[in-house]
Amino acid sequence: MAVYFLNMKTFGRAGGSSAASAAAYRAGERIRDERTGRTYDHSERQDVLHKEIVLPSRFAGEDMTWARDRASLWNAAEGAETRKNARVAREYLVALPVELSPPQRLELVRGFSQELSDRYGFAVDLAVHAPRDFPGSDPRNFHAHLLATTREVRMEGLGAKTTLDMSDRNRRELGLPPVINELLHVRERWAAVTNEALQQAHQEARVDHRSLEAQGVDREPRPQIPRAAFEMERLGIRSVVADRLRQEYESRVQARLERGAGREMHVPSEPAAAKPTAAGPATTAPVAKPQSLEDIRREARENWLRLRQSQIQGQGHAESAPVVTKDRVKNDDLTR
Repeated sequence: MAVYFLNMKTFGRAGGSSAASAAAYRAGERIRDERTGRTYDHSERQDVLHKEIVLPSRFAGEDMTWARDRASLWNAAEGAETRKNARVAREYLVALPVELSPPQRLELVRGFSQELSDRYGFAVDLAVHAPRDFPGSDPRNFHAHLLATTREVRMEGLGAKTTLDMSDRNRRELGLPPVINELLHVRERWAAVTNEALQQAHQEARVDHRSLEAQGVDREPRPQIPRAAFEMERLGIRSVVADRLRQEYESRVQARLERGAGREMHVPSEPAAAKPTAAGPATTAPVAKPQSLEDIRREARENWLRLRQSQIQGQGHAESAPVVTKDRVKNDDLTR
């Protein structure tokens, strides 16, 4: 099924990033950074399905050779910045629906790139990648990198910083809302155009940019493993960070299950029907006193502990099994 994924990040000199390096890696090309003299060669990549530079529609038909050349564009982006902590590029990483054909996926992400370029006036270096061919990778992981300049494109070169890279104070002076609104808008737009493409392709799958809570989905969000930790595990190296994130996820899932079990055990039922007795008139069963949330949690926990104890005894280890305490149960859950 289609999966919603849109991740935004920036590249800055403070973190040692280079726009030329980022562009070369995503496009699978060899680019020399004229500012530092370093050359970045990723021409051996075989998973780049498509690459192109998208400019604002107002330049259609104009001679924009300097901007359509990848090395020229990103060296211009580096040369336009003078601060040692300058932000040199911005990226949108999106997952492409596997339900769409390759031409449909390209049309989708190309149209989205054009929309962003027209809205903010920047250049978008689009690269569509196929799933990586290594153990543990998802063969459905078609995705695209939209690497954007932080400055507006002009006929003669890069101009002022885009409104996305302005402080909220400067945006207020221009009558613009806080920049967080732009980030939320982009997330919503990617969901909208993706669903439009799926509908046009007569696919039933749909994506949703909202949180699980906003969608009314009662489950824990799956853990997001950082790229560094993921690469370590791919190489067979144990990642403490990845292990911790999975353990925390399992703990949240278990806590949710316990809360659900507590609610099910205390679903209101119909009062017992009155029955006549020989000693007197019919009587009604007493109504149980409502329990507090803390009482429900405590009782659910105790019932769950008793269930665990009975499972241990059922396995024939009742005499040798240690006493199951709250701390012990918690540790056992984390190591499963």
